[in-house]
Amino acid sequence: MIVITTPTGQIGGRLLQILLDGTRTRDEELRVIVRDPGRLPDGIRARVDVVTGSHGDAEVVDRAFDGADAVFWLVPSNPREASLDAMYSGFTRAAAKAFTTHRVGHVVGVSALGRGTPVAGRAGHVTASLAMDDLIASTGVAYRALANPTFFDNLLWQVASLRDNGVFTGTEAADRKAPTAATRDIAAAAAGLLLDRSWTGTGEVPVLGPEDLSPNDLARIMSEVLGRPIRYERQTLDAFGTALAGRGVGDALVQGYLDMMRAKDEGLDERVRRTPQTASPTTFREWCEQVLKPAVQA
Repeated sequence: MIVITTPTGQIGGRLLQILLDGTRTRDEELRVIVRDPGRLPDGIRARVDVVTGSHGDAEVVDRAFDGADAVFWLVPSNPREASLDAMYSGFTRAAAKAFTTHRVGHVVGVSALGRGTPVAGRAGHVTASLAMDDLIASTGVAYRALANPTFFDNLLWQVASLRDNGVFTGTEAADRKAPTAATRDIAAAAAGLLLDRSWTGTGEVPVLGPEDLSPNDLARIMSEVLGRPIRYERQTLDAFGTALAGRGVGDALVQGYLDMMRAKDEGLDERVRRTPQTASPTTFREWCEQVLKPAVQA
């Protein structure tokens, strides 16, 4: 049995659909942990075992992990969390105990690039995510952390600005190239690991996208796909932090984002080489055509 957390999120929802659609999943029982089962489409809810509640709750994960062979682990965002440690490791501690209690064999988690870089210890959300990985690994479970860069899908937060003003913003230098990936490729990588549980020990699985791109590259491709000029405006970190606070993000998490973006601009995501094993297939152009353009035109 495979247990899936965040089954209504960008990655967890896509993962669940991949598993439900796949022929290799035919003999696998699927169980999901979800706060509101009503958010699951009827056709999906009828095909999975549903445990209602938060996967940060000890009683919930105790029920959910009973009989589980594998777990997909993703910490949900909580903009008002008191600290980064509470958001990542604190949220995960009950599950880490339950992995051991229920002898879960394999866990696949969503994490970040950056381990081993000079800035990894001061990279905000990334630093906290890597500490969460260490906590899970300390249980002795076979663990793979999906080490991810920035998501293409983060641009969906800026659909209104792209549509109305032809502008998107960020804090990185306009010509700085870095890996970027589609969340659907992260879900696909998770599915492969959850279905083929021959791996042992702990490690990372980078999901780097097919090529490094700069904000200027993103602007050019979006312009071509959307059929209108799109330009990039670089924000200061202070302006970025003010915008986050205006959306209700708490002080600790705002600082975590600022530290993460500063570290990314200092090379946080650039340690891992792109190989056939670390490259993921979806190009930014494909993602723009299939996801961004319909969202802008909606």
